Amino acid sequence: MSLGALREALLDHGGTLAAALDPIESEPGSAPGEALSPTAPDVDAGAGAPQLAAGGPRAHGRERDYELLLEMILEGSLLHYGAPRLVRSTDPDLALLLGDQLYALGLARLAELGDLDAVAELADLISLVAQAHAEDDPDRARAAWEAGARAIGWGSDPAHEAFKAAFRGVAEAPVR
Repeated sequence: MSLGALREALLDHGGTLAAALDPIESEPGSAPGEALSPTAPDVDAGAGAPQLAAGGPRAHGRERDYELLLEMILEGSLLHYGAPRLVRSTDPDLALLLGDQLYALGLARLAELGDLDAVAELADLISLVAQAHAEDDPDRARAAWEAGARAIGWGSDPAHEAFKAAFRGVAEAPVR
């Protein structure tokens, strides 16, 4: 799936998100209306995270759905902390709100799939990425994206739960 699918979904959604999409320029010499494919610059956190999650067994049969909703979450994160790939705003307050809207759209799509475990993982992912950026640590943000995408696609395990606890600086409670 390309960023084109994300663009189409946001155009279909309409509203301010659709209006904030970066226009696609026609390549000189191309046929009228023939647009360039959107390309993603090096992104701060999670390049490939949507594809990683969509490739896991938990997404089997719904790979495109998982990839698209994670592209929405990633674009929302990039509006908050990095350089968004498709959605643009010169107003930082509007960019924050658009990022929140993309988080909500992605989470709603996941809830519609009935994958409440993945909804919880995405909530944790969003929280951990926010913590990493508040601590000015983009490497930890990338690590959170990779770990979260893997947990969404393959499911959580004790090592992942320990990663999240360590990330938060919380000692694990003894298992009873």
